[in-house]
Amino acid sequence: MSVMLVKFTTVILKFNKKGEKTGWTYIDIPSDIAAKLKPCNKKSFRVKGKLDNYSFQKTAIMPMGNGDFILPLNSSIRKAIGKRNGAMLKAQIEEDKSEFILNPDFMACLKDDSSAFVFFRKQPGSHQRYFSKWIDTAKTDTTKAKRIAMAINALSKGKNFGQMLRESAGKKTI
Repeated sequence: MSVMLVKFTTVILKFNKKGEKTGWTYIDIPSDIAAKLKPCNKKSFRVKGKLDNYSFQKTAIMPMGNGDFILPLNSSIRKAIGKRNGAMLKAQIEEDKSEFILNPDFMACLKDDSSAFVFFRKQPGSHQRYFSKWIDTAKTDTTKAKRIAMAINALSKGKNFGQMLRESAGKKTI
């Protein structure tokens, strides 16, 4: 089966109040376009492509019901495209079938704590990637090491990514 590349023009949107998505900037991927990317699918999956001239990969689109999806635009994407809420955007996207590689330092440390490792492996793949991506975005080795330690500590206590972040809220952020 060949990979389908879809091209469309859209408007950058922002959630006002939408639970955990409050404040998110995103583009809408209507059901007809999503069906071309991955037919009969109602679960999150990764895509790659271009937003204007900015290339991206390994970025998840999220289901919103009725077959519609959204592609969240994080701060690095927004900065790269130089656009904000309400701006027009040319999108070219296709399913990204490349394998996600979890942070190797995190995985090596995780294997030293059997309870954390077992709990981590019970988490959905998307939740495992939250930890890895968070560690990968550390700007210094010191911050990276602190995040690895914080993640392993939380996992050994049976806490998922969201619980770990909520528990650390109010403490010094990493």
